[in-house]
Amino acid sequence: MIIPQRLKQLRNTWGSENLAFEGLSERLENSFKKLRAKGKLTEADVKEAMREVRLALLEADVNYKVSKEFTKKVTERAIGADVMESLTPGQMVIKIVNEELTELMGSNEARLAIANHPPTIIMMCGLQGSGKTTHSAKLALKLKKEGHRPLLVACDVYRPAAIKQLQVVGGQVDAPVFEMGNENPVHIAEESIKHAKDYGYDYVIIDTAGRLHIDEQLMAELTNIKATVHPHEILLVIDAMTGQDAVNVAKSFNETLGIDGVILTKLDGDTRGGAALSVRAVTGKPIKFVGTGEKLDNLETFYPSRMASRILGMGDVLSFIEKAEMALDEKKAAELEKKLAKNKFDLNDLLDQFEQLERMGSIKDTIKLIPGIGNQIKDEDIDEKAFDRFRAIIFSMTKEERAKPEIINASRKRRIAAGCGKTVEDVNKLLAQFKQMQKMFKQFSGNKGPKVSKKMRRLMQQNPEMAQKLMGNSQKGSQNPFGF
Repeated sequence: MIIPQRLKQLRNTWGSENLAFEGLSERLENSFKKLRAKGKLTEADVKEAMREVRLALLEADVNYKVSKEFTKKVTERAIGADVMESLTPGQMVIKIVNEELTELMGSNEARLAIANHPPTIIMMCGLQGSGKTTHSAKLALKLKKEGHRPLLVACDVYRPAAIKQLQVVGGQVDAPVFEMGNENPVHIAEESIKHAKDYGYDYVIIDTAGRLHIDEQLMAELTNIKATVHPHEILLVIDAMTGQDAVNVAKSFNETLGIDGVILTKLDGDTRGGAALSVRAVTGKPIKFVGTGEKLDNLETFYPSRMASRILGMGDVLSFIEKAEMALDEKKAAELEKKLAKNKFDLNDLLDQFEQLERMGSIKDTIKLIPGIGNQIKDEDIDEKAFDRFRAIIFSMTKEERAKPEIINASRKRRIAAGCGKTVEDVNKLLAQFKQMQKMFKQFSGNKGPKVSKKMRRLMQQNPEMAQKLMGNSQKGSQNPFGF
């Protein structure tokens, strides 16, 4: 249920994709199961578990030295008296792993620098094919949503159609592009700053040229641009799918150019994610953003604590809430709250909820953010086309049927099914799901303020089965109407 007040309560209670850590999460979960099963831990138990954790990290393509140092720190903390004498030693070890994972990735999110006197100059760099141009536009869109006026600058004068590509993606996010054709990139960058000051742009995003590999010519050009425009932020765009090579690239750029942060792309792809765990430790520079998809709004701020929770299968409620808030229609939500208070939730409202959930993005990625659910549901159990089927069924109904679903009898079900090309069974599933949601909303609508927050917290954290019902799961052994 997407309601503003409920989202605010949840945000205050919990402290942002099915990303590239599925294999690592599964291995760690198996290791921790053994610890949870033991009422008391010995030093040998901890060391055996940490050996498995280390193997899991190496398999996820985490840097060898990083994984060794990580497990060493966890082991030293885990064999302390506080853990060994704890009533729940297994949980204490998991808590330590969570804290150390967060520390490994940088503890807190790293924000973009802001110039005292605009514009703030951001220099994007990286190898060819890493996604610099696309992510320059993604960053521009993110800044626009925050109320800024970004200017994109085309300084890649070597790659065919690079300028045109920047103009296309810039147009898609409604961000202007400054270009001077095949002029010297250093001169283009210098002129773009003057242009930004003249026309009131508060951010300048310079898309520089890349190479297939690091070479002296590339680094010399980047060094000259840096010396000329004095960027407030140098962001290195690296491809997470290249594994340890991504970390090596980050190390080389940092040593030669002096980067301020990293944008890690393709973290939604078929990659083991080791770069996300290694970059900070190897370079000392934070990951500031992650690309989580091909769409231009698929750029997220990197939160180490949230990522650690995801890796350990604990979900990520804050990211779930943020996705909901972005998809939220405040006016409709307010109207819906009034209807819920009067117990008048109908199929038109259900249709609105489908549309708002779809705006949150992929169902698979969204569900995996929820504690107690995400790590229990497999991709093959999630039907991304479920909403389309149920939308078709609702559109096949009359206005009266949508407003009063209780009048839908057997003959009406046959007519509705024939009208949308579905089966009567599909119609029954939708109506059963609707009744279940009505019952749930009636239960929660009488509770306001902190009581709702406590109930939701217990639901998410302590009762996965009930949480699954909240997200639409039917009883054990039957397929949920939404397909997940």
